[in-house]
Amino acid sequence: MPEKNWLQALTRSTRDKWIGGICGGLGEHTPIPAWSWRFLFAVLFLFWGTGLVLYLLLWIFVPRGAEGSAE
Repeated sequence: MPEKNWLQALTRSTRDKWIGGICGGLGEHTPIPAWSWRFLFAVLFLFWGTGLVLYLLLWIFVPRGAEGSAE
């Protein structure tokens, strides 16, 4: 069985979350830290308004991670 890539394994974080755990989950599954993802979503929201829409869509469609499964 082939391994999943980072996008297929993406889950919302249960440890590093402020609102929905999207940025924490992205920080756990990519080499970019969670604070950078938060900054990116804030900039997208302030300048083009798409950050909020994108965040909400990810919050809806990205599954919640299992408690304690992320290291």
